[in-house]
Parts: sequence; structure tokens; C-alpha cells
Amino acid sequence: MSKIVSLEEAIGMISDGDLVALGGNVLHRAPMAAVRELVRQKKKNLKLVKTAGAMDVDMLCLAGSVASVDAGFISYETQYGLAQHYRKGVQSGTIKGNEHACYTVICALRAAQMGVPFMPVKGLSTGDLLQVNDYFQVIQDPFGSGAITIVKALVPDVAILHVSEVDEKGNARINGPIFEDVLLSRAAKKVIITAETIVPVMKNTFNPQGVHIPDFLVSAIVPLRGGARPTSCEGYYDIDHADITAFRKVKEKIELDAYIASYDKKDHFINKGW
Repeated sequence: MSKIVSLEEAIGMISDGDLVALGGNVLHRAPMAAVRELVRQKKKNLKLVKTAGAMDVDMLCLAGSVASVDAGFISYETQYGLAQHYRKGVQSGTIKGNEHACYTVICALRAAQMGVPFMPVKGLSTGDLLQVNDYFQVIQDPFGSGAITIVKALVPDVAILHVSEVDEKGNARINGPIFEDVLLSRAAKKVIITAETIVPVMKNTFNPQGVHIPDFLVSAIVPLRGGARPTSCEGYYDIDHADITAFRKVKEKIELDAYIASYDKKDHFINKGW
């Protein structure tokens, strides 16, 4: 049975209140088409996980889709400044910001990957994070080394990842930086893949070592050229600065709906002829 589905079907797998991990990093290979579909389907109370997010998290915060965010960094790259919708949500108390260092998010995901409830983290022995983030605890090492900080596992219900290419079984490859996408695929209960290109299964049969995410981890595949736009995707397109600038001017939910409706009329974002 083919795992290839429409974007609507794939995002329909996500329930309100799910812990959702988003792939990519800041303005690079974020699964933006999937994020827009989350907005269209009016998903609510999502708990987001990402080491370093930007437009993806900010858009979902503006849409009213977010209950909490576990992240080490949420902001745009230098020329765009702060993620204002995320910031506003945290300041108003409508969104719980569980602040991490990027590496503590990674440690929490590694715990999930290994099937253990927590992971020790080195270096986080003092500071405000220990007081403000309930995911951290300080315990005594049972082997006698003294106090050690641990971070609770983050087990995503779903990870949404945009990749360079995937075959019909779900074996996926990523061009350029991998970021935390491979780790997310191992930590999550389900994985949704959006991809620039569908390749023959035989390509991965003869070169299995090139596969970053194996098919048995993947629940759904969405062939979607431009699925990361307006963020970049290595080997396909760069950041669309004009579009990000346009989004930065969006202040209200009604404006966001109009932005998304206009954005997805562009031909290169429509799934045709796969």
C-alpha cells in the first residue's frame, strides 16, 4: 500500500493537542507548506518542538494553533529580527515557552530515541533555566559523582520533515545540512515527509547508505515541490526574502488567512503530475 497521500490527508493525521516536531533550522528547509496546512485545518493546542525555529513557529502562533513551544531559539535571522507573534503569545501567557539550550532539546529527543524517560546534560548546573523549565531536574548521581542535571524526554507524536527526495516506500534523502531531522525521525511516533522529488525505489536499493530516513519510520509521503518555501532548500531554491518580508507585515489572523490563500495559488506550490 502506497504511503503517498495529499497534504490535506497527511496533516489530517495530526490531532489537536499533539506534540509536533518541525524539521529544518531557522529559515532553512522548514516544512512551510505543511505549516500552512496546519493553519488551514485550524489545528489547536499544538505543542511544538524545534531546536531553532523562525517563520514556522511564528506563523502557527499567529494562527492561534500553539499551546507551548520547547526550543532553544525562536527568532528570524538578523535582517528580520524577533519572532513577534511567538513573543507576544509568550508575554501574554497564551503560549508557554519552555526555554532550552539547543543541545538540551537534542538531549531530550535522544532520550526519546533511546526509549528512556530522561537524559543527563552536562554544563547546565546553575542558571534560571533550572527554575523556569519544568523539564529540568537536578538529581544525585547514583554512582557517586555528585549532582547532575537531567532533561525529560520529548517524544513527538508527529515529526514533519521536508526532504530533498524520497522513494515511494518512504526512504528519504536530504541534500545539504541535515540539522536535527534524522534525530526527529527516530524520536517521533509518526513521521510525515514532504519532498521536492520522488525517485525510483531502485536508487535507494543500490545505495542504501545514502538514505537518511528509512521507510519503516515514515507514515506518510507528500510529493511537494517548493514545500519549504519561502525558506530555503539546498539545491532547489534560496530564501524568498520578498515573501518573508510580506509575512512580517501580517499582524492579524484575518490577514494571515488572506496571505496563505494568495501564497498557495502560485503554480510551483501545487502538487501536479507526480
